[in-house]
Amino acid sequence: MDKPNNIIICVGRQLGSGGQIIARKLAEEFGCKLYDREILNLAAKESGFSEKIFEQNDEHKGFFRALLSGHGRSFAINNFYQNEFSEENLFQFQADAISKAASEGPCVFVGRCADYVLRDVEGVVSVFITADMGERISRVMERKQCDEETARHIIENGESQRATYYNYYTGKKWGNAASYDLCVNSSRLGIDGATALIAEFIRKSSLTSPTCPTSQSSPTRPTSSQQS
Repeated sequence: MDKPNNIIICVGRQLGSGGQIIARKLAEEFGCKLYDREILNLAAKESGFSEKIFEQNDEHKGFFRALLSGHGRSFAINNFYQNEFSEENLFQFQADAISKAASEGPCVFVGRCADYVLRDVEGVVSVFITADMGERISRVMERKQCDEETARHIIENGESQRATYYNYYTGKKWGNAASYDLCVNSSRLGIDGATALIAEFIRKSSLTSPTCPTSQSSPTRPTSSQQS
């Protein structure tokens, strides 16, 4: 079956689910550019802020408050307040980078609310990757070279941060099936099987979806009444 001409895939994932690997395989399958942490670099270039600031704020809230309460307080007050620096502005810079990347050609985005940022772009496919906890713990243990208890803590803490970040900026529920076009448990089919299933879903979806436009408006954070 032919590959879609202009595909944009947004991949959400649980920690240790293999979502990043699946995203890379999908990018290879469809000839797309992969954007994971690369978005932080693009946002830094567009905004003029250090990439380290975006890394520290990556997919979690509370960085700005921690910065002000720590040794960086003077630096924050003297520089960031003058530039209207805030977590919301960081999100907007990152969202602008995502929108710009999406306008330049087929791509796969990993996390960072890309599904919400590109919500008005026709033909975008959003997927969420889950996996059984035991398998996720094993992957984190291998990647971080840590014991089971530490791996579980990394997963629970990291996902709490991701969920808070995603829910706040999108008004949706992180990991909830209603927030995505497709949810897949990689433990059931394996990494390759999950990738093949998602690829087939994307191909079939492209047959009924109009061609994606190449420009979109910048997103704004939902009001408190829109948040869930």
